[in-house]
Amino acid sequence: MDPKLVRLPPFILVSTFTLLLLPFLSPPVASQLSSGFYSSSCPDVELLVKNTVRSAYEIDSTIPAKLLRLLFHDCIVQGCDGSVLVEGNGTERSDPANKSLGGFYVVESAKRLLEFWCPGTVSCADILVLAARDAVELTGGPSVVVPLGRRDGAVSSAASVRPNMVDTTFTVDQLAQRFSSKGLSMDDLVILSGAHTIGSAHCTAFSDRFNQLSDGTMVPADASLERNYAMQLARKCPAGASDSVTTSNDPVTPSLFDNQYYGNLLAKKGLLQSDSVLVADARTKSTVEALSRSQDAFFASWAKSFVKLSTIGVKTGNEGAIRFLCASATG
Repeated sequence: MDPKLVRLPPFILVSTFTLLLLPFLSPPVASQLSSGFYSSSCPDVELLVKNTVRSAYEIDSTIPAKLLRLLFHDCIVQGCDGSVLVEGNGTERSDPANKSLGGFYVVESAKRLLEFWCPGTVSCADILVLAARDAVELTGGPSVVVPLGRRDGAVSSAASVRPNMVDTTFTVDQLAQRFSSKGLSMDDLVILSGAHTIGSAHCTAFSDRFNQLSDGTMVPADASLERNYAMQLARKCPAGASDSVTTSNDPVTPSLFDNQYYGNLLAKKGLLQSDSVLVADARTKSTVEALSRSQDAFFASWAKSFVKLSTIGVKTGNEGAIRFLCASATG
């Protein structure tokens, strides 16, 4: 038996054939993507992007999680079109929900390099997908083959962010509805939440799980948090903590992309409320349990769900453009 399929519930053992029939790969848009899209026009694109990400990672260990989050915030709003990269008033990037995003300079660095070797060829949207893919591999996760050929969007609007973004206070129903609207399943929700195996969160992202006493002491108010873990968080994030204070999403292996996240959830150590709800609902708990038992299963599932995420609402062919500067919608 293939070890990647051991002990997983039937609903996440999706065949490649079934995946190809899903809406996110339906003609005529996402099916125009191909893993060999740049084989003639820019054959070294993947190597150049990976080297850029690796160099940034060697200087700043927080880069992988930032790139992964950046991709999610791009794809979940208007599709994977690089619109979150655009600077300026009224853009997606200017919305308060995106104020803590980082890693933009890595994408721009890769873009400058590619404009030198393959001018006017590789989109910012594709660079971001490759950078996020490489970020996972560099931190111990699986290597994922991703289809390429996305075009960059010409519109980036802050007004599009809130109606599409996932909030840390969401229930499973709210999360499922938001993911479903993007062509992602309940299984994809649990699998892609595994991105929280790396990275960190600001205190404000989980402050609603605590009450503040009159003396300023923070005390746990959420019974779904293991008490000792909750007290650790309260000490790390006291009342009035600076916006610069963060805590690791994964308290056990914070720098490794692994399946520890799911074990944390079962131990009531999910940092965000949107993490903890996954074990409080029978529709998602069984998947959490299965992925906690097998890292191979998580990695295999991650590869499929990541490709689905990276092909949401893509622009191809005559749609969009190849931007010269990722930070400019017209550049």
